[in-house]
Amino acid sequence: MDNRQPPPQSLLDSLPESTTGDARDPAPVHLWHPEFIGELDMHITRDGTWYHEGGPISRKSLAQLFSGILRLDEDGRYYLVTPVERWAIKVDDVPFVAVRLEVEGQGREQRLTFFTSLGHSMVAGEEHPITVRVDTDTHEPSPYVLLRSNLQALIHRNVFYELADLAVDEKVEGQSRIGVWSDGIFFPIDGSVASA
Repeated sequence: MDNRQPPPQSLLDSLPESTTGDARDPAPVHLWHPEFIGELDMHITRDGTWYHEGGPISRKSLAQLFSGILRLDEDGRYYLVTPVERWAIKVDDVPFVAVRLEVEGQGREQRLTFFTSLGHSMVAGEEHPITVRVDTDTHEPSPYVLLRSNLQALIHRNVFYELADLAVDEKVEGQSRIGVWSDGIFFPIDGSVASA
């Protein structure tokens, strides 16, 4: 008699029911190259809300678990990845949102720590740069901070206003730019492109 359990029907079936509620270290998804299984009915909206089968994921701990196995591949698609399976999911913009900012120090000694809605934190600097994209039609800025690998967090509008209050003028490649200092690096936030 075969006592083996059938494989889970979806990634959801293989996740534990409870966690600590804290953001966990991400899994080493860059080392895994499993078979592509298909599209999972999962969607991350621009405000950072995770949806599954049309409804929001109400358990923050579950969204945190998923965020730890998320990967953006070279094809521009987002996947949830385990050692044995890879599922494509839909992401409207980027998968994370930075909803809080802590500031230490001033001027060039300043350190900016961002916190996402899922409890991740990162200090803006060489490994976690701030970038701003400007919509060519609306001219609205969209600011981001790199969380890990190639996964970004959209900086929430209220947090961007805080950055604007900290902004200073600096010369970048001979051009005056408005931006912020963090961890010894100046990040322009004015959305313009410095001339070469």
